[in-house]
Amino acid sequence: MLEQPQTCGIEVYSVIMEEDRGSPLFKYPVSDFLLTVGGLVFFLLDVGLDAWAVVSFYQEEDYVFMGLLVFLLLGSSALVQAFSWLWYHYDKDGTETRTESLVKNLCSLKILHFFQMGVYLRYAGVVRISICGFCCGKRYMDGDAVYLTHDLSLLRLIEAFSESTPQLVLMITIIVQRGEVEPITILKALGSASAIAVSVTMYHRSLRSFLPDKAKQGWFSSVVYFLWNLLLIGPRVAAVALFASAFPCFITAHFLSSWMVLFFFAWRLKTDFMDSAGGEWLYRATIGLIWYFSWFNVIKGDTRCQSTLYHTWIGVDIGMLCGVWVWQMKKNPPYFELPLDPYVILGIMISFYIVGLGLKVIYYKYSHPKITQLREDERCLEPEPRSEPEDLTSDSHDEVDCRLMSHRMGPTEPVKTLSDPPDPVIRVNKRMRNLADNFYS
Repeated sequence: MLEQPQTCGIEVYSVIMEEDRGSPLFKYPVSDFLLTVGGLVFFLLDVGLDAWAVVSFYQEEDYVFMGLLVFLLLGSSALVQAFSWLWYHYDKDGTETRTESLVKNLCSLKILHFFQMGVYLRYAGVVRISICGFCCGKRYMDGDAVYLTHDLSLLRLIEAFSESTPQLVLMITIIVQRGEVEPITILKALGSASAIAVSVTMYHRSLRSFLPDKAKQGWFSSVVYFLWNLLLIGPRVAAVALFASAFPCFITAHFLSSWMVLFFFAWRLKTDFMDSAGGEWLYRATIGLIWYFSWFNVIKGDTRCQSTLYHTWIGVDIGMLCGVWVWQMKKNPPYFELPLDPYVILGIMISFYIVGLGLKVIYYKYSHPKITQLREDERCLEPEPRSEPEDLTSDSHDEVDCRLMSHRMGPTEPVKTLSDPPDPVIRVNKRMRNLADNFYS
């Protein structure tokens, strides 16, 4: 599956360097490095907590929940490792960090991913190249660090909806079934939902790398983005969990039927994200999984109609799931006392979802860059048409022209000018660039 020429202005900015030679547009500040290191620490902590949860279920002889948790952990890990391996395979001709080269010389990357260690390799590559860039003052290494961080942010997003979100559904289901609905457990569930929303927000921050003017996407927009995702994902997760606590035998049928419909729509949209046919089908299946919990832009252009249809369907589904749960609670009251009346809980979740939709409208109206603005900025940077071909060896050759021509040769081709010293290699993550095209179009 070949990459098609792009017309969106985002691509132009992804390869143009700033006026200061050697300082790429893709800057990798210390704050982003600390967030990456923090992400690695929390990733390792999450692995330890997952192992502790499995052991706890085993000691309690609750083998059903233990089996479900192990299935979620192994399935999510296999999915993330599959994407990581495919992206390494697609980028095998591109530049790589010394850490990745060392592993390739010692053993096959496929074996490493088989043992679920591919993500750790990516973290090691980002940490090493960032430290080298900071210590040696090689600012051109920022582009490589950002390139690798983009893949990590997307992998964390996939993990958030394939492991963390289903795990939160399982946790809330257990809490409700055991009658442990207390303020502390509610706060724990809210913290887990916030962590998922943070993963989505960090993915949103990564998309900012492709904006010509990042000031238009400051921290205020990220806060609004976090809030509306929390208010949309939270009620959806709670509704699925409440339904599963009352009808555990039917939640699987609900998920599979919904996922098949969402997967069908992902196929009908003719997504073109991966570089192989098999990888594209895996991506569409993953999109169906993400859509079960949250909206995700997968195509360029105006998706207002698709988004409206999606949120309407999810809102109706939340109402139906919660309505059935309320009916069951009234028909067969639980042996424990709920902190609120079931009808009040239903009203709160629907209200939160409506408020989340309102915040999303506010974000797109006031904090989301318009594609027309990006195209206007792109036209400002486009070189004037030439009546006759110019000699590439001429000293008057436009530096911007040369960079744009170099970018058309491929996302990891070196950007060259004829003045010394030559510009360094700029790595452009075409996967994240395509997603940025989708999001900002």
